[in-house]
Amino acid sequence: MRQGWIIAIGWLLVFCASLSAVACGPSGVLSMPSDTAPVRISGANGMASDDSGIAIYVTSNGWHSGIVVARALLPAGAIPEAADFPDAPYLSFGWGDAAYYPAPRPTIAMTLRAALLPTPAIVHMAGLPAHPSEVFPADEVVELRLSAAGFGNLVAYLDRGFARDGQERARSTAPGLYGFSLFYPATDEFHLFNTCNTWTARGLAQGGLPITVFGTLRAEDLMAQVRSFATRRSARPPAR
Repeated sequence: MRQGWIIAIGWLLVFCASLSAVACGPSGVLSMPSDTAPVRISGANGMASDDSGIAIYVTSNGWHSGIVVARALLPAGAIPEAADFPDAPYLSFGWGDAAYYPAPRPTIAMTLRAALLPTPAIVHMAGLPAHPSEVFPADEVVELRLSAAGFGNLVAYLDRGFARDGQERARSTAPGLYGFSLFYPATDEFHLFNTCNTWTARGLAQGGLPITVFGTLRAEDLMAQVRSFATRRSARPPAR
């Protein structure tokens, strides 16, 4: 009887682990806007920065989450890899298992390895040609506001996410999921209790937001918290 329970718990862990890895794999609907000029939002450099704070965006396709920031608001010298997207008004950051995340057809073995073992991680950076709600119309896009200090801490967190091995810039390891994105080697390790959504939550906490990081494994674990203090949910840019 005891052995049966052990086997059942083992299969449950494998099932949960598989879901964890799938949650941080490629999925979602992408739409290219017809007009790719920077969105006009009031604030410095045409981006969202005013007395109410600096706007950032959290995106979720129901499985995977990411953080989007206005490129023009990055402090000088921060995230040098942004130079790979010189014309992008927004930069989107995601994180996941180095083998599973970029794989077009992940295998079961890849899924279980990503979830059950600590594995190398990868950063997925996209240079968005327009506001995230235009580029990802099927995703949930939530606008949050950070203080200047909080935004600086978030950017520092994103910057530390790139594994540069003593070089000035990390070198892309593979094309990204979109024509305007790339994969880069990342710091930290991916595992069952440190998923892409945990990574996003940790970044928001670094930015000063009241996010519970531990136990935030699924996208919904994250978004349920984000919605409670969102500036705008499913944010859309103002009319030009």
